[in-house]
Amino acid sequence: MQIAVLNNLRAGRSQGKVERILALLRDYPEVQHLETERTGALPDAVAALGNNRVDLLIVNGGDGTIQHALTEILSAEPFEKPPLFAPLRGGRTNMTALDLGAQRDPVKGLRAILRAVQSGTLERLLVQRPVLRIESATRNNVQYGMFFGAGMIHRAIALTHRMFPPGKSQGVLGASLVTAGLLARASFKASEGVLAPDKAQVYLDGELVSQGEFTLLIGSTLKRLFLRLNPFWGEGSGGVRFTSMSHGAHRMGRAIPGLVRGRPNRNMTPDAGYTSRNVDHAELRIDCGYTVDGEVFPGEPDERISLSADHRITFVRA
Repeated sequence: MQIAVLNNLRAGRSQGKVERILALLRDYPEVQHLETERTGALPDAVAALGNNRVDLLIVNGGDGTIQHALTEILSAEPFEKPPLFAPLRGGRTNMTALDLGAQRDPVKGLRAILRAVQSGTLERLLVQRPVLRIESATRNNVQYGMFFGAGMIHRAIALTHRMFPPGKSQGVLGASLVTAGLLARASFKASEGVLAPDKAQVYLDGELVSQGEFTLLIGSTLKRLFLRLNPFWGEGSGGVRFTSMSHGAHRMGRAIPGLVRGRPNRNMTPDAGYTSRNVDHAELRIDCGYTVDGEVFPGEPDERISLSADHRITFVRA
């Protein structure tokens, strides 16, 4: 098995952990590895690895690093076939790796994978998941990732970056504090600033579900988000888990505990402003910005966003 490790050295972890990763790799000279100093260099790094045969790609970085790598693998197709994909918890936010069950310490995760390859037990670490495809007709581009959030989610990330210094504070800690504050304000029906509603049209599998103003618009292929949040409760066999909450949804204060756990109360219905479904295709027409795995995209007028899950990747639990 040909193994490659892609290290994003500026993904938010300490220099000490970076040195431990590199020290471990010195014990495995047969493993090729590349180091990048910035997220924007990831496409070229993945393309460079694609010039060689790679069966297993291990990515040491956060959600943004994983998102860039998945986009390059699935859109540019540098490999003959997508390799096994192993995300380490090596960034400020690690929703994808955490959802797959990766170890907290990326060095231990890397060591576990390399030892599993040597012992022939890698198969027990394999997890197959759909990957979210996000296509913008306005921008004429396609992104791949595991989580999409529009409007309020986009603004919440910007607020986290303004409130907290660069580093781990901008990750789960900052996101947790901002989320707690926003949920508290939303329960009292606050609707300004980050919580200002966004105009949108929402189509699920071709059906116009609703149009108007929304407080929440999210889609994902993950089972759990950070803090083990699970704001999805819909039924259906589609790979895209989608949830929306209309501005002025009924009894929002009572609904929020069930919303974040994926356990709706009897009042959380589409007629009351709460929609959650598993679909093959979701289409949004929006003016607000959005995020894909923490990577932010500013708003464009009358933008049409298409969400689907047309690829499945075999992940490796680190």
